[in-house]
Amino acid sequence: MNTRRLVSLIVIAFALQSAGCAVNVKPWERGTLAKEHMAIEPDALERTIFEQVVTSKEASSGGYAVVGGGCGCN
Repeated sequence: MNTRRLVSLIVIAFALQSAGCAVNVKPWERGTLAKEHMAIEPDALERTIFEQVVTSKEASSGGYAVVGGGCGCN
């Protein structure tokens, strides 16, 4: 691999890496980001119940970090 191609790959990798960086969150914006509708999982109880149903229907365990499976009586 020649030097020019190597430098090009390094520059592209750096550009892709830096494009994923988030901007700084201002102190007055933190209140907006802390609201319930901004959460990845807004309702933890609903997600837990969904995981229980999926685990018992699939008759398996794992994937959601729960134990047991099959009977729905974890």
